[in-house]
Amino acid sequence: MKNKLPKWFKQDIPDATVRGRIQMLSEFKVNTVCCQAKCPNLSSCFKDLKFTFMILGSTCTRKCNFCGVTQSDGTILVLDENEPHRISQIAKILKLKFIVITSVTRDDLNDGGAKHFSKTIELIRSIDKDIKVEVLIPDFSGNIENLKIVVDARPSILAHNIETVKRLYEILRPKASYETSINILNKAKEMNSALVTKSSIMLGLGETEDEVIYTMEDLRSNNCDILTLGQYLAPSDKHYPVKEFVSLEQFESYRQLGFRLGFKAVLSGPKVRSSYRAEEVFGELEHV
Repeated sequence: MKNKLPKWFKQDIPDATVRGRIQMLSEFKVNTVCCQAKCPNLSSCFKDLKFTFMILGSTCTRKCNFCGVTQSDGTILVLDENEPHRISQIAKILKLKFIVITSVTRDDLNDGGAKHFSKTIELIRSIDKDIKVEVLIPDFSGNIENLKIVVDARPSILAHNIETVKRLYEILRPKASYETSINILNKAKEMNSALVTKSSIMLGLGETEDEVIYTMEDLRSNNCDILTLGQYLAPSDKHYPVKEFVSLEQFESYRQLGFRLGFKAVLSGPKVRSSYRAEEVFGELEHV
């Protein structure tokens, strides 16, 4: 069958350690995209104390057709002002040295949640100034002043995912814009030339090889430093279907192309996600 799940997507059953960490996050009322988006790497990452915390609540105001995160039904959403503090406390208890912060998209907020990102970074660094923080931000509807709030908080890495090729945006990301996402990455680098930027492409959505190559070239020409490419998996039968399971050879071909284009780091493989091995990648960059 064309859409039969390949054997390399076999997942470990969460053991007692992983279940305990999931319970701890629940008790602290802290969300992770790992759980919300049903990441295939959850068990292995949680076992190694690698989390991607999701701020601004658990409900997104966008309706992207590939995403498993809960989508807003129009109900007024409340911003939990204490959320950054709870995340910083988890960082302290678990003695985390590298933290990834992402969020739902909150188009209902005037700043898109930018100040919440900044506050989260600040509180984490108050625990230990040497903690490395990667942020995976929404597009802030293209508002550059809101982007600046996050850049000024001086994250170690600023990521914003292009997600897919330009042709598929209308289908997959109807409330987003390919040009806006590209511009966000470029403007972040203009604000701070030393800032490491990062983006991610999902494969298997019906894109062509030429379209993937064009997107990679576009990201690099807009000063994106790190690229990840991974296989799309539909969260449910109500989401956009998988059109293709990309071969291991094709993933390797894209990885090699990424380095030829000048990316400082490229992760490319079926189970790769935007924050996959984020700490290891940052460590490699520090030694370049």
